[in-house]
Amino acid sequence: MNKTAIVLYSDPKSGSDDAVGRLFNALFVAYELKEKKQEIALIFQGAGVRWPNELIKPEHPAHALYEAVKDSIVGACQGCADVFGAAEGVKASGVQLVSEKAIPGTSGIIDISKYMDEGYRVLTF
Repeated sequence: MNKTAIVLYSDPKSGSDDAVGRLFNALFVAYELKEKKQEIALIFQGAGVRWPNELIKPEHPAHALYEAVKDSIVGACQGCADVFGAAEGVKASGVQLVSEKAIPGTSGIIDISKYMDEGYRVLTF
């Protein structure tokens, strides 16, 4: 079985079409792979940790797609959420804050290299 880690870095605060396009493409791939019954790890990293609080809003254009793939979410990077002021928003969304790898100067991050070691393809958006 194919395994894919999808890492979303784009920043909703940028307000750009590019950020929204990256979001949609990440969710599209997650949806397509889920339909094929493949293993998916959807990860919010960097400024992308701001997305969960936006995506829980029913009026967001990607809300329905988010709901369709949210069971594939591994979590949001704790250290990134701290840096980008998104920890409360992530908690409010119900997405887990993950700090599995100690990195100096942070409260910990999601270990992307772990997915590589476990044979996942890693896609970044």
